[in-house]
Amino acid sequence: MSNASKNNGNLSRNADDEQRHLAVLIDADNAQAAVIEGLLAEVAKFGVASVKRIYGDFTSPQLTRWKKALLKHSISPVQQFAYTSGKNATDSMLIIDAMDLMYTRRFDGFCLVSSDSDFTRLAQRLREEGLTVYGFGERKTPDPFVQACDKFIYTEVLRAETQTADKSMPTTSKAASKPSGAAKASAKAVVKAATPSKTTTPATTEPATGPLPPPLALIRQAIEDASDELGWANLAPVGAYLNKVRPDFDTRLYGYRKLSDLIKSQPRHFVVEERTVSGSSGKALFVRVAG
Repeated sequence: MSNASKNNGNLSRNADDEQRHLAVLIDADNAQAAVIEGLLAEVAKFGVASVKRIYGDFTSPQLTRWKKALLKHSISPVQQFAYTSGKNATDSMLIIDAMDLMYTRRFDGFCLVSSDSDFTRLAQRLREEGLTVYGFGERKTPDPFVQACDKFIYTEVLRAETQTADKSMPTTSKAASKPSGAAKASAKAVVKAATPSKTTTPATTEPATGPLPPPLALIRQAIEDASDELGWANLAPVGAYLNKVRPDFDTRLYGYRKLSDLIKSQPRHFVVEERTVSGSSGKALFVRVAG
């Protein structure tokens, strides 16, 4: 083999080693198929999903939507029949697979997708092994499971982002954006038929989850912990502190994509200043508590 070929092979291996290999394990009984697009996009921020598995009884009609998403996103289903009523065999199978994958030593982290606190000990065990654990679940997820993860992302945020992306998609043509008179009449008829009367009880829907109020006390504590003698703190250590103290801290929960945007939205509480970092051509944001 030539030296050039050897060098190319080494470069390929080095590039591959730089990628964080993740195992994505989904509890179909406690996760919604509607979030899969945003979920996998979020996972891609942390590394490469080398393994994607979903666990559940796919003979159940409740998992019909998941069955449609499996092929599209190349997720391997693990069928687990419910042998006994009231016993969750799905959880046991997911935990067994997670331990088997852990002992292969091929992964840098795990993504556990569930709102079930039964996976709390699994998350703890994976972290004890030096692996990073990313949790994904709804806001109803019990706090012990949230705290057991290195980072926890609420899926309501991912669903909102997916819906926003869908709304921003341009229409393909003017004809498509302007329905004909017949189409308008048909649409009005459908809307009229679908509109409930005063005596009709509306169908139960998922409760609206708008932005939460900013956690000002937590941010203030993070700034004070990372600040210098004058009270100024680099924004990067502030963000790291917040994620360590609250694994579920996510600026998107409060209506902002970045921590800097969240802090800048509170001028009564915080002061933000951009500075040139010594020994570097770049700039960094510094923040202190106002007053």
